[in-house]
Amino acid sequence: MARAKQSGRRRQSGKKDSAIARHGLMLVLSSPSGAGKTTLSRKLLDADPQVELSVSVTTRPKRPGEVDGRDYRFIDRARFDAMVKQNELLEWAEVFGQCYGTPRAPVEKALAVGRDMLFDIDWQGTQQLREKAGRDLATIFVLPPSVPDLEQRLRTRAQDSDAVIASRMAKAADEMSHWAEYDYVIINRDIEQAFAEVRAILAAERLKRERQTGLSTFVRELQAKL
Repeated sequence: MARAKQSGRRRQSGKKDSAIARHGLMLVLSSPSGAGKTTLSRKLLDADPQVELSVSVTTRPKRPGEVDGRDYRFIDRARFDAMVKQNELLEWAEVFGQCYGTPRAPVEKALAVGRDMLFDIDWQGTQQLREKAGRDLATIFVLPPSVPDLEQRLRTRAQDSDAVIASRMAKAADEMSHWAEYDYVIINRDIEQAFAEVRAILAAERLKRERQTGLSTFVRELQAKL
């Protein structure tokens, strides 16, 4: 932040510069299952009130413990197809016969008022977002430090059978092959260090000139007072 030119008088106590208006951004976190993107997403949502999670729509049935509007927005196939046809989704995919997608309206509304949207999606969804979002998008790929470490993390969760873990490990090779399509890559050796790196990336992306929509006015006001 620029400092006011000193004139021998102390600035009035408690007086602060007005915040510069900012356009929000779309922050994507992707990784193979078990590499840490979900943990990083939760930590970021807890730590930064200017970030909100994009809630996807899905045609799959609600699972025990899930809440409509928090985990997903559960809709039927007819409604989903209508959203695709009317260009109401920023990205969508069909996985094992069930459809998932990102509603456009809540994302655009948040960005317009300077809030940031967080996406926990795979490389295919990220590609679709890049085609539609352009400069509004910042993408991060999270890698595990090693293959044994990734397998250990999957086993530590104690949520999946050996067969499922083997399937996730096989899928990880394909997912990791897309690392070069992302703006940033973080190796999650330590979750706190990885989280600090995510926050540093977000801070830098917020300061990009094109996102600070009120910067031109701020500079002109500074110049007028010189």
